[in-house]
Amino acid sequence: MIGLDTNVLIRYIVRDDQPQAAAATKLIESRCTSDDPGLINRIVLCELVWVLGRGYEYDRKMIARVVRRILTVQEFRVDGAESAWRAISLFEQGKADFADYLIGLSNHDDKAEVTYTFDRTAAESGLFKLVPRS
Repeated sequence: MIGLDTNVLIRYIVRDDQPQAAAATKLIESRCTSDDPGLINRIVLCELVWVLGRGYEYDRKMIARVVRRILTVQEFRVDGAESAWRAISLFEQGKADFADYLIGLSNHDDKAEVTYTFDRTAAESGLFKLVPRS
């Protein structure tokens, strides 16, 4: 199994730099198979969502389609895929960042009693509590 970094996935998806897109395509299509999938960890998935939204101005709906495709294909294995599925559903419906949903869900799955934040939008999701202010 090989691991894939955010920039490799971005070039494969967006194809804005032809030499890098060609190299990413060759790597992914030759090395990532259903028997030996490419590993995409949670951090890469969060970075991918951030870059697609902020750097390439994809809307939430398009970002969700990309993430769902990554989660569906047999040629990729996503670390924490179950949490990622839930996070992308919340991301489509909510206002918080994908990373916030994934953090909250992952911490809950890892038995955290509560996850604290200063981010009011994340707290509105119900996955976080605001840090108490004195």
